[in-house]
Amino acid sequence: MLPPLTDLAALMGIALVLCTGVLRLLDCMRRGSGVAGVTRSTRSAKWVAAIFFVIFWCPFGSVQLPLVAYIRGISSDLSITLVALACMNLRQRLLGLGAVDLRERMAVNAVVGVAALLLYPLALGWSDWDVYRAGWGAPGMWVGLLVLSLFCWAQGLRLVPILVALALLAWRFGVLESTNLWDYLLDPWLAFAALFQCVKCGARHLLARSRRTESDAAYQSA
Repeated sequence: MLPPLTDLAALMGIALVLCTGVLRLLDCMRRGSGVAGVTRSTRSAKWVAAIFFVIFWCPFGSVQLPLVAYIRGISSDLSITLVALACMNLRQRLLGLGAVDLRERMAVNAVVGVAALLLYPLALGWSDWDVYRAGWGAPGMWVGLLVLSLFCWAQGLRLVPILVALALLAWRFGVLESTNLWDYLLDPWLAFAALFQCVKCGARHLLARSRRTESDAAYQSA
């Protein structure tokens, strides 16, 4: 007997994200061994990911639940945004397609990072304004998402509007158990990853700027 659609969608999303992580880890190990420019996973890496995918669905324990269900108890449901990004990355690694443009990725990281800094502290009670409540169909959130999507589209950024549209469609059809739009747009795992990438990019930019300043100073003194 199959689980309800909401449970099946949540479990499938977790399994896909984990398999993407397995492929990413194997590709990172491959780069560490001296293979440069890895854009497509090896056949052995694909087989390893496929084996993991099967294992995730194997029943375990006295209640005979699939392994991914136990993982869900720890991770909770993942957002549609994270699952969509994982599927894009999985498609790239399986088919050898080009990675998403750096500008598009940084735009997603910036938007997710700002949203996380806005949502989670306020949801924890740092303010009387509960922004999480807006996810239950508040017109202001719809307007905000529309303005954000139009702004990104005007800047030539397509990924953010696409991810917003996917989350809205999934929310409209009740793909996940949650009825709050925020849970389709964002989750703690995605928020942490986005903030980490923003900090990493900022640190790299500051380091490059510092080196450039030192180089200019050395050139002028010479």
